[in-house]
Amino acid sequence: MKKINLQGKQNGAALVVGLVLLVVVTVLAVSGMNTATTELAMARNNQNYENAFQAAETGLEQALAQGRFNTLAAVNLVQNVNANDTVSSTIEFEDSTLVPDRAFSLGVGSGIAAYHFLATATADSKREGVAGAATDRDASAIHSQAFYVVGPELPTL
Repeated sequence: MKKINLQGKQNGAALVVGLVLLVVVTVLAVSGMNTATTELAMARNNQNYENAFQAAETGLEQALAQGRFNTLAAVNLVQNVNANDTVSSTIEFEDSTLVPDRAFSLGVGSGIAAYHFLATATADSKREGVAGAATDRDASAIHSQAFYVVGPELPTL
């Protein structure tokens, strides 16, 4: 019988298997880094949108708190919330309607009117650390709120 030498045929197999495993681990590591980078960018974008959202809410609140309601022209307000966020608010008169006499105990023909307004705030949030240049991380938000003010009916011209 002829003796078969298996040891000679297996030279280098451990090296090939080791290199294949090293390539697989490297591909997994690079894929994990790309996923982490993408998730970090998504978190930054979401944070900038939340900043813009809150700035728009602040703009609406401050515009309404000032009580500058004008039935003849729109009222514009521009505010810097912080170094990266700006908001511009507009309060526009829409219409007036007479309040039914039964709504108040002032009697018939009380002349009470509801003045309808629309407040809109537009906020921009810039990426932190970038001086004035537009980036793909910037965000903006627009909020609107309708409201009315009750007061005496204005005479018609």
